[in-house]
Amino acid sequence: MSAETPPRILIIAGSDSSGGAGIQADIKTVTMMGGYAMTAITAVTAQNTAGVTRVDMLSADSVTAQVEACLSDIGADAVKTGMIGSAAQVEAIASALGNRAVPLVLDPVMVATSGARLIDEATLAALREYLFPRAALLTPNLDELAVLADREIGDSKTMEAEAKKLSARLGCAVLAKGGHLPGDALTDILVEGSAVWRFPGSRIDTSETHGTGCTLASAIATGLGRGLTLPDAVGEARLFVRAAIAAAPGFGAGGGPLGHQAVTRPDHC
Repeated sequence: MSAETPPRILIIAGSDSSGGAGIQADIKTVTMMGGYAMTAITAVTAQNTAGVTRVDMLSADSVTAQVEACLSDIGADAVKTGMIGSAAQVEAIASALGNRAVPLVLDPVMVATSGARLIDEATLAALREYLFPRAALLTPNLDELAVLADREIGDSKTMEAEAKKLSARLGCAVLAKGGHLPGDALTDILVEGSAVWRFPGSRIDTSETHGTGCTLASAIATGLGRGLTLPDAVGEARLFVRAAIAAAPGFGAGGGPLGHQAVTRPDHC
């Protein structure tokens, strides 16, 4: 074990009762990556590997109180946001974060695996106005990038072009994830200003991928909290996610959770 002081990571997201995604996956990831996880819960969901049966949104005031309680005492070296359920929550989070100079990794949880939209237009508009501009990194999957680009994206070339446009428009880095593209080879593309990094990989033939987006974003936030450069944080996080997919325990009748508990931070292996 390293004797370094753990980076303090504040996670603002929804709870997954089955433990595979959301706050639960975030806490497991940050912990296994050597960080200290704090949370501000935006919603409580009843869900399992087969689907979501209930969502209860917390008030914007409750989210604000959670964020302020963490930041006023322990502080944070990085912040990660996931599911945000309303425009009021978006505005509350932006206000609570204030002008703190900590990197924000924003996982724009907008589209379910089924293709259903998870946020309304008012919430998306609030994200564009209040949180996207202050983010260090956005981590959209292919469907989310398509919503933000307002066009269909069917290949890696188009995905990269739209990631560049989005990064230039928002003034933040964008990690476009290629896992939803067809084929056995996949590439995630990181765009920051005029710089582009491509992270190629082979597809893992499995359905045990519940929570991969949450896990990746939280792992990146932990790396940034430790002082890694953005490309290094992304590279390390991708290794963690792939190892966690390989270690999936096979729970549930649907898309199962990852095996976070079996993986340590890559440079500890």
